[in-house]
Amino acid sequence: MCGGAGTRLWPVSRPSRPKQFMSMGGDHSLFQEAVLRAVPLADGGGRVIVVGGVDHKAWILDQLEQIEADAQVLLEPEARESAAAMAAAAIWTHDRDPNGVNVFIASDHHIPDHQGFRAAVLSAVEGARQARIVTLGIKPNEPSSAYGYIAPTGQGLSPIAAFVEKPEQEQALQYIRDGYLWNSGNFIVASNVLLSELRAHAPEIEGAVRHAVETLGRGTVGVLGDAFRQAPKVSIDYALMEKTSLASVLEVNFNWSDLGAWDAIAASGQGEAGELILEDVDGCLTRAADGMLIAAVGVQNLAIIAEPDAVLVCDLSRSQDVKKVVERIRVSSPQHADFARRTEEPLDVGSRRLQNWLRRMALPTWATLGQREDGAFVEALGLNGRRLPAPRRARVQARQIFVFAQAGLMGWQGPWVRAVRSGMASLETDFLREDGLMRTLLDAQDRPLDEAAMVYDQAFYLLALATAAKSGAIDGQMAAARGVAVRDALETRAVQNGAFREAGAFPFQSNAHMHLLEAALAWDEVSDDPAWGALADRLAILARTIFIDPTTGRLGELLDGMWRLESGERIEPGHQFEWAWLLARHARLRGEKAGMDVARRLYVSGRDGVSQRYDVAIDALNGDGSVRISQARLWPQTEWLKASLFMAREAGEADRVAYMGDAAAALRALWMYLTPDGLWRDKKLQNGSFVEEEAPASSLYHIVSGFVQLAEFSHLLDTDTDGVGPLG
Repeated sequence: MCGGAGTRLWPVSRPSRPKQFMSMGGDHSLFQEAVLRAVPLADGGGRVIVVGGVDHKAWILDQLEQIEADAQVLLEPEARESAAAMAAAAIWTHDRDPNGVNVFIASDHHIPDHQGFRAAVLSAVEGARQARIVTLGIKPNEPSSAYGYIAPTGQGLSPIAAFVEKPEQEQALQYIRDGYLWNSGNFIVASNVLLSELRAHAPEIEGAVRHAVETLGRGTVGVLGDAFRQAPKVSIDYALMEKTSLASVLEVNFNWSDLGAWDAIAASGQGEAGELILEDVDGCLTRAADGMLIAAVGVQNLAIIAEPDAVLVCDLSRSQDVKKVVERIRVSSPQHADFARRTEEPLDVGSRRLQNWLRRMALPTWATLGQREDGAFVEALGLNGRRLPAPRRARVQARQIFVFAQAGLMGWQGPWVRAVRSGMASLETDFLREDGLMRTLLDAQDRPLDEAAMVYDQAFYLLALATAAKSGAIDGQMAAARGVAVRDALETRAVQNGAFREAGAFPFQSNAHMHLLEAALAWDEVSDDPAWGALADRLAILARTIFIDPTTGRLGELLDGMWRLESGERIEPGHQFEWAWLLARHARLRGEKAGMDVARRLYVSGRDGVSQRYDVAIDALNGDGSVRISQARLWPQTEWLKASLFMAREAGEADRVAYMGDAAAALRALWMYLTPDGLWRDKKLQNGSFVEEEAPASSLYHIVSGFVQLAEFSHLLDTDTDGVGPLG
């Protein structure tokens, strides 16, 4: 449990980086030490669960990765104290193992004896299996007014006679004489027992948290639903431990401190850090942030803590009173009560930036440097803007024609007509075979390198023809005739179930059908030929009945010779989003609720592949939802953006807010890849860095497609374009 604020350790501990994520002088933070202490307890089928605030997600995920620890992370939308946090973990546990025992560990305590701690926990587990709620009681080594106390009824594991709040020093001394123990705030209890007792003594907490857990999803990181905010904000001691008849305490004798204030840090022998010059200084704790210097002369028993924006000087005996100072700071100087937080760019701001980036940088760059004088589009540009000799793919030529035709439809005033017409002429001269289908690949000297006619490539040729015709850049009747000819040629490849065999090494795949559905929908919009709508309907049915696993709701990439999904198949989050967007479009056109439900489920499958650490859609999952390829390419971010925006249009008010939040996150993810000069990086690695390579032209299709979906939300864009369109 890592939801504490650590107010008494200001100015180092503040709301956006509380004490549990701080190092007290060792190699690890308190949170990391707690996880390392807990991991061996989960060996043999257990699971480490982290419950923390959504604002601390980055700290949690970064620090877990640093120690290579695997955990289920439950994020609270707002802090509701320990009772609600414990209920969330217990519900998650009970849903997966009705007999599971939870060991609740505070993340900000100092317990150097890991082995002794685990031995105590295993002893307490025996009591938990007998339906006891066990807390660890620390045998005091001195009277302290900083801790609560527990009165046991006997030695070892015993029922609890009373809980008492933090006493005055003299009363604390009497408690020690009477055999009281410090309340450590660590609990061991079977999940079913905890939930049963919460239903009996704090039903509002159990009910609200249960509803919140229901919306978590299937990933290893999830945000508890808004119902969590309705849980009463109360500690587990008040909510349950002082009311239940099952409360027990196990006396333990290992070294322990909750490190709640600077005097506790000093007593632990930790905390001193930074550049220090000390002369005749006795019994002081000094801690200087990077770039700060502390110089002290002739002082004693002080905490001197220097951060770049604030300094604390405090008598160590008054450490508990730092909380009073923080309360005054919140009123008189609130900017010093917390560290400056990075603000996340809102969707409308990011959308307008993308609008300007396309209009002023990307489209002009790719209409000039990205297109040769003969109309052929280049395969890639170096990040310095230089054309790079490389084989040219048919699909890239068709995609770029789509891009500039779509730019014209949205009012771009650059040379889009020339780009479309010369690009189409080059494509048909260089890539069309005698049968009217496109060959796959030319070498760098424009000689045929692969004569195969891929269904995937023909789909993009159809999309380019439909969009170019809609824009008026090419003759509509001519485009329609060519489109029908390509469609008829593809139908000769159709098998009995209506699917299409792909050319090449993988004849049974879903991906080519996805882009064929996109092309069919585009033609259905601009043509009165009913065969296009029928083709779109057929492809949508194929997706819902063959390509999507009815059990998991996930869409597979490859199928066997009987058109059955291959077991152990890779799941691409980007394609889950892209299919969700297409099937939702089709369902809206046909008024089909069942189709929309399938699309929503696919969206959830795509969302499972969004990295919670970097907020990007990664390349691939395994069939069981585990990570297969942690690299994240640019294009899945645009598909996430398109799908979330379309789903928002079709959702009720509550879901619409969530989808629009996802759209904002997807657009922020996309902006990580884009460069100011109209280019982009394509592959983001697990460590957050990018592969240094050229910008592939094929990405512009995805970026523009995402912007087209954004343009349907006109309030997100700069509409002062004199009615000529969002790129005018």
